[in-house]
Amino acid sequence: MATTLAQLAEALQGRVDVLERRGDLGVPVAAITDDSRTVRAGSLFVAVNGEQADGHRYVASALSAGASALVMQDAIAGVTCPYIQVSDSRKALGLLGSRFYGDPSARLRMIGVTGTNGKTTTSYVCKSLLEAIGNRVGLIGTVAYQIGAETLPASHTTPGALELQKLLRKMVDGGCTTAVMEVSSHALVQERTNGCEYDVAVFSNLTQDHLDFHKTMEAYFEAKLRLFVGLTGTTKPKKRAIINVDDPSGTRIASLCPAPVWTYGIKGKADLRAEAVRLSLGGTTFTAATPAGSFLVESHLVGEHNVYNMLAAIGVALHEGATIQQIGEAVTHVTNVPGRFERVLAGQPFTVVVDYAHTDDALVRLLTAAQALKAGRIITVFGCGGDRDRGKRPKMGRAAVAHSDMVILTSDNPRTENPLSILDEVEVGVIEALRERPAVMYRKIADRREAIGVAVREARAGDMVLIAGKGHEDYQIIGTTKHHFDDREVAREAIQQLKSGG
Repeated sequence: MATTLAQLAEALQGRVDVLERRGDLGVPVAAITDDSRTVRAGSLFVAVNGEQADGHRYVASALSAGASALVMQDAIAGVTCPYIQVSDSRKALGLLGSRFYGDPSARLRMIGVTGTNGKTTTSYVCKSLLEAIGNRVGLIGTVAYQIGAETLPASHTTPGALELQKLLRKMVDGGCTTAVMEVSSHALVQERTNGCEYDVAVFSNLTQDHLDFHKTMEAYFEAKLRLFVGLTGTTKPKKRAIINVDDPSGTRIASLCPAPVWTYGIKGKADLRAEAVRLSLGGTTFTAATPAGSFLVESHLVGEHNVYNMLAAIGVALHEGATIQQIGEAVTHVTNVPGRFERVLAGQPFTVVVDYAHTDDALVRLLTAAQALKAGRIITVFGCGGDRDRGKRPKMGRAAVAHSDMVILTSDNPRTENPLSILDEVEVGVIEALRERPAVMYRKIADRREAIGVAVREARAGDMVLIAGKGHEDYQIIGTTKHHFDDREVAREAIQQLKSGG
C-alpha cells in the first residue's frame, strides 16, 4: 500500500509547525526528494532554503517533472496540487524522509560519534567491537558508508537528510542490527540528522575547525551539544552518552546532557580510564579501568590519541552488552583505519606515515605520537584547505614547528584560493614558532607531489616522514576540479624513485 502525504505529515506532529494544509492529503507518494532534478511521477517535492540554492525557486520545475505534492516553507501563489506549508522545511525534511523509509533508526541501535578529531577511528573500532559480539553493523562516516559487505563512497561525513534515511533503510533491509555513524557539526546545524533516534552519543573533543561555517567556537560547541540534548527526544530505552572529560568541552557537555553519562579519559577521574599506557610504533598497550572491571588492552593502533578513541569504543561496547573478556579479545584484531596513522611500507629505512590530521590539535596529537615513537628526525609535510577556516592556518604552522625537525608547507585542497596565499598565512605561525625553535628547517613547496618527494629524499635511516592533512582522500581539489591524488601512492612512488637512484 502506497504511503500518503497525510501519513508522512504525521511525523511532523510536535516537531515542526504546520502552517497550512491544502488539497487532498490522501494523495499517494511514490518518492521523496528535495532536488527538482530527481523528481519523477508521484514524487513529493520538499522545497528547502539551502546553502547554495532555494528550493522554492524550483517548484514549477518539480511540478512539470511529475511531482504530485509539495511541502514548502514559503507561500507560493498559484499552486494547485496538494501541499503542506511548514515553519521550517529543512527541519521537516529528515522527519518526512524517516517516515517515508519506515522510520529505520527506530529499528536499529544507533551510535552517533561527534567531535573535531577521532570520529572516524572511534567509529571503526566501535564497529569491530560490536561485530565481535554478534551484531551486524552498518557504518556511515568520512571514509565510506558500509552496509554489510557493500561499501559505498562517502559524499559527506554525514550524508544529506534523505540519503541518510535511505542508507539506514538499506541497513535494516540488509539485516543490520546497529548503525555506527559519524555526526558532523554541519549535519546537526543543517538538521540532516532530524528523524534519527540515537541510543548512544559519543563526544571525542572540540578544537578549532569549521569557523568559516560556525563563526565562533561557542556556536561550534552548541552544534555538537545538539546530539546529546537530542538523546531525550525519543522513547527508545537504554540511552547513554560517552564523553571525553579530559577535554574541557566534554566536561561542559557532560554537565548539560540529560541522558546517563559515562566519562572517559587518561589524565583525571573518569568512568573509563586508561592506566599504565605504553606506546610504540608496533602498537599500544594499557589497562582499561571500566564500570565492568579492569582488563589489558593490546592494540595495533598507535599513539595516545588512539587510546582515547579506544576508550570511547570500549564504553560503547560495554553499554551494548559486551563483556570485558570479549572486548579484550576483539580489540587485538582492530587494524588501522585508512589514512589514520597509515604507514607506507616500501622497503625504505625510514618511516613514512600518512594521516588525516587537518587541524592544529590533530596535528599536535599526530606529532606527539610520532615523538614518542621516532628514533631520528621528524619531517612534516602539510597544508591547509582553501575556502575553509583561515584562522587555523598560523596555528597549524606553529604546531608543526613546535614538534618537528623539518617542516615542508604545501598545498592541501586549495580549491578556489591561490595556493601561495594559503602558504603565506601558514608561514606566519611558522615564523613565530621559529623564535623558540630556530634550528627547525622549513620550506614552502606549493606542488604537493614535489613536496612529498623532497621529504622522502631528505629522510635518513631512523627518520619519520609525516604527510598530514588528506589521509584517505584520493583526490586534490584545485579550483573547482577534482584531480586524482593519493598521498600513499605518491609517497610510495617517491620511495621507489629514491631506491632506483632516480
